[in-house]
Amino acid sequence: MVKIRCVVERITYQNPENGYSVLKCRIKDYADLVPVVGNLLDANVGSVLIVEGSWKVDSKYGRQFLAENWEETLPASIYGMEKYLGSGLIKGVGPKFAKKIVQRFGTDTFDIIENNIGLLIEIEGIGNKRVQMIAESWERQKEIKNIMLFLQEHQVSSSYAAKIFKQYGNDSIAVMKENPYRLADDIWGIGFKTADQIAGKLGFDSESYVRLRSGIMYTLSELASDGHVYAEKEQLINTASELLEASTETITMTLDDMILRQDLILENKIINTDKEGNICPAIYLPPFYYAELGTASKLKKLAASPAGDKLYTKLMNARAETGNYDLSVDVDAISAKTGMEYDDVQAAAIRTAATAKVMVLTGGPGTGKTTTTHGIISAYKTYGLRILLAAPTGRAAKRMTEATGMEARTIHRLLECKPPEGYQKDENNPLEGDVLIVDECSMIDIILMNALLKAIPESMRLILVGDIDQLPSVGAGNVLRDIIESAAFPVVRLTRIFRQAMESRIVMNAHRINEGHMPDISNSKGTDFFYIEDEDPEDTVSRIVELVSHKLPAYYHVKPTDIQVLTPMQRGVVGATNLNLALQERINPPEEEVYLRGKGKCMMPKPCVRRSGFAFRADDKVMQIKNNYDKEVFNGDIGIISSVNENDRTLSVSFDDRQVEYDVTELDELVHAYATTIHKAQGSEYPIVVMPVLMNHYVMLQRNLIYTGITRAKKIMLVIGSRKALSYAVRNVTVTKRNTLLKERLETDIKNL
Repeated sequence: MVKIRCVVERITYQNPENGYSVLKCRIKDYADLVPVVGNLLDANVGSVLIVEGSWKVDSKYGRQFLAENWEETLPASIYGMEKYLGSGLIKGVGPKFAKKIVQRFGTDTFDIIENNIGLLIEIEGIGNKRVQMIAESWERQKEIKNIMLFLQEHQVSSSYAAKIFKQYGNDSIAVMKENPYRLADDIWGIGFKTADQIAGKLGFDSESYVRLRSGIMYTLSELASDGHVYAEKEQLINTASELLEASTETITMTLDDMILRQDLILENKIINTDKEGNICPAIYLPPFYYAELGTASKLKKLAASPAGDKLYTKLMNARAETGNYDLSVDVDAISAKTGMEYDDVQAAAIRTAATAKVMVLTGGPGTGKTTTTHGIISAYKTYGLRILLAAPTGRAAKRMTEATGMEARTIHRLLECKPPEGYQKDENNPLEGDVLIVDECSMIDIILMNALLKAIPESMRLILVGDIDQLPSVGAGNVLRDIIESAAFPVVRLTRIFRQAMESRIVMNAHRINEGHMPDISNSKGTDFFYIEDEDPEDTVSRIVELVSHKLPAYYHVKPTDIQVLTPMQRGVVGATNLNLALQERINPPEEEVYLRGKGKCMMPKPCVRRSGFAFRADDKVMQIKNNYDKEVFNGDIGIISSVNENDRTLSVSFDDRQVEYDVTELDELVHAYATTIHKAQGSEYPIVVMPVLMNHYVMLQRNLIYTGITRAKKIMLVIGSRKALSYAVRNVTVTKRNTLLKERLETDIKNL
């Protein structure tokens, strides 16, 4: 084994899935940059590395250094110091100031910054404010370095260092030594397995209480990420036992103690049974238990309370006086007012909405949900009701605004979410209005539904609109389906496809798929639904890149970023991660043509910030993958990177014309969004959708997945893949059952909840 010391000049390649990296490094006594290859995912440009490994000569790439082990250290040479200071790690110092500082102080630079930073004021252009910024950043970075070294010592990815420091500050290492499992509880993106790895290196016993407790919590969290609100006790014990490699007896003892301490909740009022009628005790994480209980209780109370508006009072009095309990609004008068015709089911929906406190309107594409919602709104407006409109995502809210001509807000904004306090609207500060209409309700999980219901006063009406044949929510629960199946509230199902919608093959194929029939893939003239046969994954990727970057924009006169690629999976050759890399390379390459005075047109590298192997450039299409209440951006929001600051390692993203700033340590909240999974596209609608469906996606191919993907396309839908995969998906109606007791709670007397 050979040991080298090098400075990272640039990152040629990084694979975020396995960490494999190719770095071009400056090594003393070597004239040219040397390729260093290996698992070096957390190294940054400007980093000084001590690398252990061996030399080899590659027939294609020449002399390389193969890294086995590595650690980061502070640079000792003037060149290394300048590179480190100018890398963007230290806020307030870019390449320009780095050069000036090192020219002035030479090899004493780091000693000056450490012990006598006030001397930096001698550098032209550096004022007191910048000196203070450098001092704070230096201290923070120094502690982050210590955390990185601690993590590297324990063979854990050091990319978590900044997050750990942000959470615990100077106590970070002490916290990790005392109880590393806190990392999994406190920090988004750090899971049980990482914490367990640190704990193992620190000598924590494999059957210690803190490990078993954390493992059980992790198991429940993983089940929640699969949509389950609770775990059946036996299921939880067996899964946790396998994960932790511990006996079921010790897991059971730990579980019982956690229930006793109320870290977990055992349901003992609602009896949960399996297909054979055996009782299966349900165990909840407290937030999910109280959310499910609260949702059921508040829905039932809301439905049982009279509305406080003029329309409700007038109709209830008229019914009591006439004895006609079918009495409702005049739909013909509403039709005349709106200029829209309503069929019998739509008319029934409008009449039901006039008297209902809680109501569900459901139906597939082209069945008139929007038209019916218009009619309901018109009936309410006639009697002066104050109407609130909401949807789970920004895109869904925008579509609702365009469809109704009224302002619709995301549920988070409706509830006035203000971190760190949380939602400002709740039972103590309820929403003001007479009726709340919520669209795309199949997307709402149990936690969000409970938060919404807390803010609805008992005198308000609630109309839930959605399509239960789409995929269920990304979060835990199956809220809309459970509400419908409970039969506790009026439900109106729209099934008739209107003539105008019948002209769209997107709509007709969505319904064919929903009924278990193969879509029409004949590619006839004038169609809005196209199919390309291609069974080879690599070839499919190439075709998609060509279609999105050139052919479709040229034909339909749209930007490539207006075209959305939707894929069943995140990983694999035709998964979202690989498609994004291929699409980014073509649509937004690393170099751009610029005009330089005296040199004319030439190719220059685009400003770029890297994180976990991904390059983020100006004009990249990105998606937020975590609710960030501080920034007011939420899981699934799509934006365009408007600017990149390489010196500060920050970037700005435009979300619907609102600029949001990101530091490099926050970039794990963003992914490229040229392609995304169908799950992530729920509630969104795109002018043109390209969707690969191949047997590579076998484990994800289900009817509701393909149905959801197709219904995201507004104007043009293009499916590329194999008939075999498409046929398999259409026939596969096996949907994984989600553990939820909301339906049973809604069927139960409110006193017994």
